[in-house]
Amino acid sequence: MTRNHPQPSRRTVLGGAVAALAMAAGAGTAQAAPGTRWPTEFPLPDGWLPEGITTGSRPYAYMGSRADGAIYRTDLRTGRGGVLHEGAAGLASIGLKLDRDGLLYVAGGAGGTARIVDARTGELLTTYRLSRDAAPFINDVVLHEDRAWFTDSRAAVLHGVPRGRRGEVRALPLTGEWVQAPAGTNSANGLVATPDGRGLIVVNAGQLYTVDLRTGHATKVTLNGATDVAGGDGLVRLGRTLYVVQNRLNKITVWDLDRKAATATLTRTITDPRFDVPTTAARYGDRLYLVNARFTSPQTPQTTFNAVAVSL
Repeated sequence: MTRNHPQPSRRTVLGGAVAALAMAAGAGTAQAAPGTRWPTEFPLPDGWLPEGITTGSRPYAYMGSRADGAIYRTDLRTGRGGVLHEGAAGLASIGLKLDRDGLLYVAGGAGGTARIVDARTGELLTTYRLSRDAAPFINDVVLHEDRAWFTDSRAAVLHGVPRGRRGEVRALPLTGEWVQAPAGTNSANGLVATPDGRGLIVVNAGQLYTVDLRTGHATKVTLNGATDVAGGDGLVRLGRTLYVVQNRLNKITVWDLDRKAATATLTRTITDPRFDVPTTAARYGDRLYLVNARFTSPQTPQTTFNAVAVSL
């Protein structure tokens, strides 16, 4: 695993300016309730090929492109937006998360990388090479304690990137009850922290697993009310409520977790006629915002794409 730092560590450079950047970039945890007139659907550029979405404390959504790694920012109050970070041939932005200090952590898909982008300026700050496998797929990311944890859908490993500072990437092999999908198919996808903060919940081939971050030991979560979460993609957790985006099934299932996330009980299902293979979701106020990846439609430069909001 190697690192390429176009400039010094972000936190070293910012120093006392971090608070100002956070306000400008929309980072943090406090979120206001969306106004009733805020749009519940907004467009993305044709051919964008979205898959990931993230929000912060301010009313902006950031969405990555599988086509070229660009990042689009939309004002949730108006639905208007523009390209924040320009892409380039051969790049992809899959899952992404916005940190409190205004840094975007971006999963690089088949490139095997994690990138850090300034959410205010769109500047690329750091690129980490997470995998040198012949066919990796760095899929999604969660911010937890001092690291950003990334899944690789083609390998039984999580990658822990230091948050906002220099440091070594930690590779955490997945063991225990983890079942890796056959070569060439996807395994690990979305992930969130457990309610007690001691580990992560990872969706893998239609099942949920908890992962011990000390050892990498994975334990299958017992599901009550359904046998699986087929097509499980992005995850959102609010307290002990887990939202699982089941992409090609065009639904979000809502689960009640026990204290240790050993069991999950299905409580309800969210559907919407505007869903067109939604992949990931991000919360702002009392809404979930989702991007429609439209995997069952032609993936061309002329294909239209959008994001939609549903009530929690």
